[in-house]
Amino acid sequence: MLRKNQTSISQDIEDIFIACTDNLTGFFAAIEAVYPKTEIQNCIIHQLRNSSKYVSYKDLKALMADLKAVYAAVDEPAALDALDTFAEHWDKKYPKISQSWRDNWANLSTYFKFPQALRRLIYTNNTIEGFNRQLRKVTKSKSVFPTDDSLFKMLYLAMIDITKKRTGRRQDWSMIHAQLAIYFEDRMPD
Repeated sequence: MLRKNQTSISQDIEDIFIACTDNLTGFFAAIEAVYPKTEIQNCIIHQLRNSSKYVSYKDLKALMADLKAVYAAVDEPAALDALDTFAEHWDKKYPKISQSWRDNWANLSTYFKFPQALRRLIYTNNTIEGFNRQLRKVTKSKSVFPTDDSLFKMLYLAMIDITKKRTGRRQDWSMIHAQLAIYFEDRMPD
């Protein structure tokens, strides 16, 4: 909730190149409404978790290896071939898995448009979830906050502490930045 003297974060952000979501209902529509040029990538890890939810333990290792051939493919045509192979092998026993991948393919395959280094950044939103988990850990120990400001202050201090641990620059950031500049040339700020 925003107070009258606060501004919405979306007022400060002009553009989003790529958004990785966990495919919750409404995310795609909300992002598209505010940032229509944004590429949406569903989190592969979430898709894998959903795919393995009802798989027998004895089948899990082989099934996940076959799914890895899909999401780790060189390009989208190879991934679709791997998905067809997966379906031939597993659809009799687990027909909903390949169907789920096909139903969500438009947003599961976005990262195939980009080089490998960039794919590693956008195939999952686990980094964001880890950050949120650390914030929840801080607030969990204290069940009641006297004021909203005390909660905001505690979260602010926790964010400062969390981000201190993540201040290192990615080793391949220069290359990734250059690739983003190519793919989003007309939208990349100077």
